[in-house]
Amino acid sequence: MPGSPALIIIDVQNDFCEGGALAVPGGSEIIAQINALQADFDAVVLSQDWHPQSHTSFASNHVDSVPYDLVEMSYGAQVLWPDHCVQGSMGAEFHVDLATNRAQMIVRKGFRTEIDSYSAFFENDQTTPTGLDGYLKTRSISEVVLVGLALDFCVQFTALDARKLGYEVTVIQSACRAIDLNGSLAEALVAMKRAGVTLA
Repeated sequence: MPGSPALIIIDVQNDFCEGGALAVPGGSEIIAQINALQADFDAVVLSQDWHPQSHTSFASNHVDSVPYDLVEMSYGAQVLWPDHCVQGSMGAEFHVDLATNRAQMIVRKGFRTEIDSYSAFFENDQTTPTGLDGYLKTRSISEVVLVGLALDFCVQFTALDARKLGYEVTVIQSACRAIDLNGSLAEALVAMKRAGVTLA
């Protein structure tokens, strides 16, 4: 039904689950809840991290750098990550237990070598769109519900961008897990509340 909320499932991929290159603690624990939630939504969207091997957010592509170093890019501060979600790799695939048949759109992000993309709406320069906003608007959707990985990075950035674009936003915390890098979870929760995101 046009206008009903969309469920946006963020980055439930092998590399973000246990045993993955950038595993979020308890990442796979949320999958059963996410699968059950899908039946309540007419619009279901998946986002998928999709990096080239040469991506500038990978610590391996910077001399004398290690994962989780912070560097300055043209668009601002950037955490350097372990290589993850490389295009075509097993790590980039959706977790085998995630139900994907009800998804009507898959948004791939982070495929431009020179810029990272946490949000499902914009890359980290805050100006390069992914196309998700246009898709939702053509379906007359003004409310989004977010679940997935990781709460303090890609879920948070998606929520904040959605608010900037005028959407009503709910994050279901029990269907998310966080990396919590140097207090990033607490900071994310404060930022989302301040922006008017409903934390359910």
